[in-house]
Formats: sequence, C-alpha cells, structure tokens
Amino acid sequence: MYYVTKFIKDSFILLLFCHFVFLFLFAELVNKLSLFGKIPGSFFNVNTIFLSIILEAIPFILLGVFVSAIIQAFVSENTIQKIVPRNAYLAVIPAALIGILFPICECAIIPVVRRLMKKGMPAHVGIVFMLSAPIINPVVYASTYFAFKSTPYMANARMFVSFICTIVIGLIVYHFFRKADILRVEKHIHQHDHHHPQKNKLLTTFYHASDELFDMGKFLLIGAFLASLFQVFFDRNVLLSLGTSTTGAPAVMMGLSYVLSVCSAADAFIASSFSSTFTKGSLLAFLVFGPMLDIKNTLMLFAYFKKRFVLFLMFVIPIVVYISISIFQGIVW
Repeated sequence: MYYVTKFIKDSFILLLFCHFVFLFLFAELVNKLSLFGKIPGSFFNVNTIFLSIILEAIPFILLGVFVSAIIQAFVSENTIQKIVPRNAYLAVIPAALIGILFPICECAIIPVVRRLMKKGMPAHVGIVFMLSAPIINPVVYASTYFAFKSTPYMANARMFVSFICTIVIGLIVYHFFRKADILRVEKHIHQHDHHHPQKNKLLTTFYHASDELFDMGKFLLIGAFLASLFQVFFDRNVLLSLGTSTTGAPAVMMGLSYVLSVCSAADAFIASSFSSTFTKGSLLAFLVFGPMLDIKNTLMLFAYFKKRFVLFLMFVIPIVVYISISIFQGIVW
C-alpha cells in the first residue's frame, strides 16, 4: 500500500512539473486554444519563476545527492569519528568553516548532512555544517562582494555574522538534542545493498544517488512552486513602507528571504536591489537568514528530520539571526 501511494504522489508531482514545462514552451499556443479566454499573464509569470528556481537548483541538487551517495558508499562510521573533534564545543568551529573547502548551496547540503549523521556525525555538528556551508564559502563571498561593490564590507559582515549565528545555533541544538535521534525513520528500506555486493561501490553510489534524487526532488518542486506564487502575488510595496525601521526592517527582510527562496550564490544581487530603501542591517539579515531557512529547504527538512526538531529550528534560527543582526548593527553601524 505504501508503494502504491508513493507512486501516485510521485507521478502527480512529475506530471505537474511536465505541465509547467509545457506551458513555458507553448504559452502562445495554450492561449489560442484555451476555452476560457486569455489566460492571465500572472499565471505565466508563476510558471517562469518556478522553472527558473528549478533550473537554478537542479545542478546543486545533483551535486548534493551524489556527494551523499559517495559518503554512503565510501565513508565508514570510523572515519567520521576520527574526523570530528571529540570535544562537543570545539567541534562546531571546523564544522562552521568547512564550507570554505566544500562550497555547497542550501539545496544540496541537506542530503549530505543527513547521510553524515547516519554515519555517526553528532547532530549539532551536522546542523552547524548544514547552516554554514551555503554561506561561508568562496563562491558566496565573491557574489556578495560584487553585488555590493559600493559597500564591499557587506561580504565580510555576512561571513562574520553567519559564523557567529551557526555556532550559537549549533550549541543550542547540542543543549536540547544531544542524546536525541533527530532523523526521521524511513518508511521503506532500500534493497540495493542486499542485491548488489558492497564491493561494487560505484554501482551502489548510483543507486543511492537515484533514491536520494527522487526522495528530495518532489519537495524541491513543491517548495519552488510556493515560492513562485509568493514572488508573483505578494505586494512588495508593503515591505518598502517598513524599510527604514532599524527594528522592523531586519524581520521584514528575513521574511522576504524565506519567501523568495533564492539560491545563496545569487541572493546578494536581490538584496542589493533594495539598498536604496532598506537599512544595511536589514540587508544583512536577508543575506544571513535566507540560506539557512527558506520555503524549499523547509520542506526538505520535514522530509528528512523529525517534525519536532524542524519546528524547533524554525523557532530558533530566526531569533538567533535577528538578535545577532541587532547587536552587530548596534555596535558596528
């Protein structure tokens, strides 16, 4: 029964995606043949934004699932235990900086971290890695620097505040979930390892990558669709009226970053477009919060982590980011 339900759900989402692609390619033909008159332009705008989010995310998703599969096939539990520092507090520091060596966006990092946790990585270390890698990496630093050419210190501020936030969040997770299992129990068991000898690691890698891609892809599609709806129908003029408030503007921009769900490698250019109307602190809040939590990765988190833990993260992350931004802008700006 489970497999039948899963097949129906996956087929529906795949057909929905094909429907969006068809509308994008044959928009004029659809308008001509429509029995209900001309289709509103906003509908096609949703379609275009949806596909742009998917096309932007797919390369990183593929990277993430293959890295996850490689970890499953080639990295042992003993290796993880040797790499991670034994001191729970010191372990969060290298976890927050590892993105410098492995720049992975927020779309791809979740399956990687889930796999590392299954291999024995402590939960709080994995969460720090998950939150920091999409921000603290050379690709994001460069894009932020070029997006804010007139104020290049924004790139340094983004790295510094993100580092502090991820460390604090990781320590909070350690305090509350140090002995808890935060990963969801899989409802089905993949049979690939039983049918194929472990020595064929390359074949095992491809099997795990395909499983991961189909498991996560549907949540990406749903998240991208919701984000595209918000981008088209949400009135940004409401935001602009709050842009000059040092207390309210950061929260507004954090909400906007959650809704827009832009990849961390490109979100700096979106943020810079608000430079004339929003405070520097609120722009920084946009840059720090968005890669940690947005619509699409929220759905992915619910797919891989227990509901209670995801709700906890959704409560803690905004608070830590907002307080950190408030302190930073009060001291520096």
